[in-house]
Amino acid sequence: MTELLSFAIEPLDATRGNLPLLVRAPEPGIDLLEAFAALQPLVERHLLQAGGILFRGFEVGGAEAFRQFAAAFGHPLLNYEFGSTPRSNVTQGVYTSTEYPAHQSIPLHNEQAYTLEWPMKIWFYSVIPAESGGETPIADSREVYRRMPARIRERLMEKGLMYVRNYGNGLDVEWSQVFNSEDPRQVEAYCRAHAIECIWKDDGELRTRQRCQVVARHPVTGDDVWFNQAHLFHVSNLQPEVRESLMDIVEEQDLPRNVYYGDGSAIEDSLLDEVRGVLDECTISFPWLQNDVLMLDNMLAAHARSPFTGKRKVVVAMAQGHSELLR
Repeated sequence: MTELLSFAIEPLDATRGNLPLLVRAPEPGIDLLEAFAALQPLVERHLLQAGGILFRGFEVGGAEAFRQFAAAFGHPLLNYEFGSTPRSNVTQGVYTSTEYPAHQSIPLHNEQAYTLEWPMKIWFYSVIPAESGGETPIADSREVYRRMPARIRERLMEKGLMYVRNYGNGLDVEWSQVFNSEDPRQVEAYCRAHAIECIWKDDGELRTRQRCQVVARHPVTGDDVWFNQAHLFHVSNLQPEVRESLMDIVEEQDLPRNVYYGDGSAIEDSLLDEVRGVLDECTISFPWLQNDVLMLDNMLAAHARSPFTGKRKVVVAMAQGHSELLR
């Protein structure tokens, strides 16, 4: 009986601190979902302190069993609404990880930190590890906040951030996929409800603007965390040749995505280079093993993706909207 088993919890790499904590199955063949009742108290005691827990050596049993495990924590799994990257639905509430080409890196980020509503919990399930690479690096968002130079924090917090997105036109995800609707009226209603400025362009495509946070305070722990995607959305995140080619095709205002200071003025490339440097310093990386499940508090821990070779399949679930904790 799994409830009679004892599960030890310890840092995966004590030289890097407590993120992530590791819970290893004490013997082969233990089903992760069946062990939930014994694992839940460990999560409740340790997740908010560490920011992330890695479950290793368990039998998971596929995407549906993973869905049930994530949902067992007591919050309905969230749909991927107002997403910024291409994903496919695997089963209800479970999605593929971002479907970018294998040679590309995805920088550290907190899920949906480019908007005003985000999931508090996120789970990753390693179905098929890559032949090489393909890690999901993570970082402590509290540490990122502490290490960020005060002048950068203060400048960005004083001026705020404004994310600008242009959908479709073969350059980015179609608005119908982002908003899960082909009805412009539903898109407009969603934008009104979420403080997003919605602009229909002459060609029928959509532009949105939204002013968002630079840092955030965790509603349970009270910790200040670095919580934005300026370094990822900004045009300087593109390779120089890609940036140049894209600017030859469209005007700056029509770039698929970009971010400005809250007043609409340009953010300096050099400032965001420094931000990326701090994120690099805080990065923690480890290779995936098959059936690994990583649970993160999405405000306390950021995640990324390394380039990879071979097949790789990691699926994702999210739960507990931030606003639920503010009611």
